[in-house]
Amino acid sequence: MRGGDVVESGLTLLVSEDGADADRIEEITGYLRRELNQLDVEQVSRLPAGEAPEGSRAFEVMAIGGLLVTLGNSAQALGKVIGVVRAWLARSPGPVRTVRLELAGDVLELSQASAAEQQRLIDLFVGRHAGLGGGSWPDTARP
Repeated sequence: MRGGDVVESGLTLLVSEDGADADRIEEITGYLRRELNQLDVEQVSRLPAGEAPEGSRAFEVMAIGGLLVTLGNSAQALGKVIGVVRAWLARSPGPVRTVRLELAGDVLELSQASAAEQQRLIDLFVGRHAGLGGGSWPDTARP
């Protein structure tokens, strides 16, 4: 794997807002999804919650506030998605919003942390999922 590549994978995002009901979570998740769709990623879709209950009509049950971003092979795509999430959170007045990102079992949660703290966490997260130094993840240990 070349340095800077990322293994093709799905990035899971879970959106929450203090005191919000399911309709509000779906509304704000839709806003974030529209912004993410502007990026050069393969796909941004609602996150399936699992199988529909037996006896129900054949449709997928979707996780409230969940998105699945198919990144492709670019480490830059992961950084751009995180940048959009940070900007979206920074523009969000009112109740505290949180976006939980998960990739290959690794979790990054962004909300009201300072810009410096968010950047440190983002650098660690992206560094763990990029082939920095010519090694491939997850086999290469990261600080």
